[in-house]
Amino acid sequence: MIIYSLGVVNAVKAEIAECCKRLRLSKNIAAICDQTEADSYQEYLLKILQRELAYRQTARKNRLIKQAGFYSLKTFDGYSFDEIRFPSELSVSALKTTTFIDEKKNLVLYGNVGTGKTHLATAIGIEACNRGKTVRFFRTAALVNQLNEIHKNGDINRFFMQLAKTDLLICDEWGYVPLDQAGSKLLFQVISDCYEQRSVIITTNLEFSKWVNVFYDEQMTAAMIDRLVHHSYLLLFDGESYRIKNSLMRDRP
Repeated sequence: MIIYSLGVVNAVKAEIAECCKRLRLSKNIAAICDQTEADSYQEYLLKILQRELAYRQTARKNRLIKQAGFYSLKTFDGYSFDEIRFPSELSVSALKTTTFIDEKKNLVLYGNVGTGKTHLATAIGIEACNRGKTVRFFRTAALVNQLNEIHKNGDINRFFMQLAKTDLLICDEWGYVPLDQAGSKLLFQVISDCYEQRSVIITTNLEFSKWVNVFYDEQMTAAMIDRLVHHSYLLLFDGESYRIKNSLMRDRP
């Protein structure tokens, strides 16, 4: 058995890393090449390639989750669907597998504050990222502020092109804050561009009839609702606020 010095091993690994760079492979191969055992050269190569694929898949998932812009990371683990009313056409399992995104369907999560709408929207978004889909998560007021700022700088078309590359757009806290007229128009364009092209999830505590109080323009509000609900599932959150239910102040006199 040939025993190489540490210097020789490091030099070889450096050369492997350089080859990986030129071949557009990750340096992970150099890191795992001396940690992989096999009974033949072919098996060794197969294991290296399999580990490289797994590394790339994990790196892509992490990159998609980071790019999505989630405010916090929430999953389906421990999440209760007991107090959510589902439409007959949509099951919990279909929701968890994000098949509605492939169908370019939308979700409107409607209910009281603190009933788990944002948690569910985030969990769906993270699962979509894990399945290789591109997601963007915004609090609606922050999205509108960003749209206004980008529009002032003259880069709005570029931003719209970036959104066009997403599979799922999540607008959290829809209707919580009244919007200015310019911002409302830009948000309407975002929703219009998504229509039948990509999925949208909206979380809101505001019924459709009151959306005009946020967007002010009745005609534009009606057109926005029409585009959202045409291919949409409505989930009703009937429960009590989770935060109030578990508040330390609840049992105080």
